[in-house]
Amino acid sequence: MTTSNEIVFSLEGKSGVVTLNRERALNALTVGMVRSLDAQLRAWETDHRVKRIIIEGAGDKAFCAGGDIRQLYDWGLAMDPRFLDFYREEYLLNTYIKHYPKPYVALLDGIVMGGGVGVSVHGSHRIVTEATIFAMPETGIGLFPDVGGTYFLPRCPGETGMYIGLTGARLKAGDTMYAGVGTHFVPKERLPDLKRALKTFADVDEAIQQYAQAVDPETFGRHRGAIDRHFLQNSAEDVLASLKSNPSEWAQKQAAVVASKSPTSQKICHRQLRDGLTLDFNACMRLEYRIVNRVFTGHDFFEGTRAVVIDKDMAPQWQPASLSAVRNEDINAYFEPLDEELAV
Repeated sequence: MTTSNEIVFSLEGKSGVVTLNRERALNALTVGMVRSLDAQLRAWETDHRVKRIIIEGAGDKAFCAGGDIRQLYDWGLAMDPRFLDFYREEYLLNTYIKHYPKPYVALLDGIVMGGGVGVSVHGSHRIVTEATIFAMPETGIGLFPDVGGTYFLPRCPGETGMYIGLTGARLKAGDTMYAGVGTHFVPKERLPDLKRALKTFADVDEAIQQYAQAVDPETFGRHRGAIDRHFLQNSAEDVLASLKSNPSEWAQKQAAVVASKSPTSQKICHRQLRDGLTLDFNACMRLEYRIVNRVFTGHDFFEGTRAVVIDKDMAPQWQPASLSAVRNEDINAYFEPLDEELAV
């Protein structure tokens, strides 16, 4: 139907099919992909031939590993307004998907992180497989769990969302289902059958139920009680202290992970998830746009991206370097209204 180097659209039976087509880049989103997807979804919304959307990633490794961080890093260092343009357009697309009037089926086969979460988890149906690896690792590069994380993470069971946000934990299929990120588990080998059914079945749920199976949680099955106990704390500092005070191997490992992330990002994450529980989706996206505007003029995103993505020395020098050194008034500034808010 429509093809570009980065994203492919086709009409297959009753389904409008989107293929994120940057396999070598793990299907990471570019601004061109965001714009093309938004335009195509709007065209399909009023196309009577299209009864549902299917979105998938090219290749076997990833649905979508996130945004094009290297490009964003370059734009940000140059203070190029395209940095904020990308986030504005991405967040508007995430909001549009959340309110999309037709069934929206994301095939989360492989890696799903960052921007890939934003174009999938807000749809009506999220199919996971045994190859799914889901994570929100943003605090490890000085960012925060955005693309709607402010809304969906606080609504995960108990404190599992706070755990996902502060640790960047990689979830497999069972935990992804347990958290409510996935709606159905379908074995990878049955995905071609599912796609064929979605092309012809009148009812999306009936098509999916032909192939959906039960799957048990992994980490959340074993550690849900500890997660709720430690991550219920009133601040990121208190979460870290709670973990450190527990001698179990699991708690000590999580403490080391939490301590390794950007302290500023950890405090932003903790507050955004607590605030997000009381906000509707559109308000959450406005809040995220406020925060990313301040990230644009800060230090840690550029240092974290340098350390993890550019130089890959995995030794970011955070400023400030500890949670105790991050002033609450500085965090408050990230959440202040903008002169020009996100128009959702």
